[in-house]
Amino acid sequence: MDIKITETNGVAVAAIEGEINISTSPQLKKEMEKVANSKVVINLGKVGYVDSSGLATLVEILKKARSKGGALYLTHLSDKVRSLFEITKLDKLFGIYPDDATAIAKFK
Repeated sequence: MDIKITETNGVAVAAIEGEINISTSPQLKKEMEKVANSKVVINLGKVGYVDSSGLATLVEILKKARSKGGALYLTHLSDKVRSLFEITKLDKLFGIYPDDATAIAKFK
């Protein structure tokens, strides 16, 4: 898994490439702990697979952002990944947007 984190208008934007699974979830958690910002967008456009530990890690990151008064939004979900969020009802918990710019604009 490859993670690139940038900042746009005070929002941390993490672009992830690869799978988010039991092997890579600790890396994602570690990288996101480095982000001091409570406004976070995670671009999942190049993520083809997320397992239950990946979902749990994303929920942990969301809780951390909310505890700081912020939020976590997800963008660019493939049909397969979006379906997973819908089946698990996590689409009701996360803000899911088609692109990074739309998600970033929600913080204003």
